[in-house]
Amino acid sequence: MAIRCLPASYSDGRAVPELVSFVPVLFVPGLACLVLAALWRRRVLFVVSAAALATIAVWHIGYFVPTSRVSSSAVTSVQASASTSDNAARIMTLNTYNGNASAAEIVALVKSYNVEVLCLEELTDAEVKALNAAGLDSALPYHVISDAASEINNGGRNGIWTAAPMSNVSTNLLPINTSSMPAADIVVGGTTVRIVAVHPNSPVRGAQNEWSQGLSVIQSLSGYSHAYLLCGDFNSTWDHARFRELLGDTFVDAGEQSGQGFHMTYPSSSKVPSLIEIDHFVYSKSSGIIVSDLEAVAVSGTDHRALIGILEAS
Repeated sequence: MAIRCLPASYSDGRAVPELVSFVPVLFVPGLACLVLAALWRRRVLFVVSAAALATIAVWHIGYFVPTSRVSSSAVTSVQASASTSDNAARIMTLNTYNGNASAAEIVALVKSYNVEVLCLEELTDAEVKALNAAGLDSALPYHVISDAASEINNGGRNGIWTAAPMSNVSTNLLPINTSSMPAADIVVGGTTVRIVAVHPNSPVRGAQNEWSQGLSVIQSLSGYSHAYLLCGDFNSTWDHARFRELLGDTFVDAGEQSGQGFHMTYPSSSKVPSLIEIDHFVYSKSSGIIVSDLEAVAVSGTDHRALIGILEAS
């Protein structure tokens, strides 16, 4: 908890980002300490444990008390069909783990959830061909795939597929030393939404500064007056000071705003439960769009869960 309070300038390196990722898990030992303190009649331990739990709850209040939610009509609309003529759209993002994710399962999710916006990270040429063969281009006929990484390849390229026509397309929105960020505008309910697929570098040994710099590049989008929807593997959680700095006064994280609990996306394995939420939908607040009703879904072949949500434009 003390490490979580460190300012962003002390967050570079590997240890701090990785440890801070597990702050929500502290609910469990904190509660255990509280119960044991009560049983043992240890007053000081009880007070300290209660204070720690209260602090963690305050830090994550947005996960349980909603700030913004899509309307029931938007939920009904996306459940009925993938219509580009209404003001709602199902959205999805997934890190494909170097192109190893099951293309058939991705397309099946797109069809079963009526997905209208799909962002994929760590794409390979083989994965793109497999997705096309599985029918993705028929379900979502418009797409853009990013340029190759400029300096550090953190798994492949990013791609965006949409049901609605794209405009203002970019294969490399801003210079970034990891996977380039593709972007495109689509119209949802009369609102032009600028979609960006992001994947900053993880804080691994040898590229620790790239993590912070990548988040800073994404943060610089706050200087533009678009209704942004940033989708992808941010390699950071709400508890990272750098991620909260990225959000600033311009962006909000759908998971932290919707009051629907945590949606852990990593790791995705039958042996290890998903413990951290590093995949996000980040959007411009006060821009006429809202994202909520999130769901994390397992996909074979990848170490991430797919994150699915609903976007509503006013």
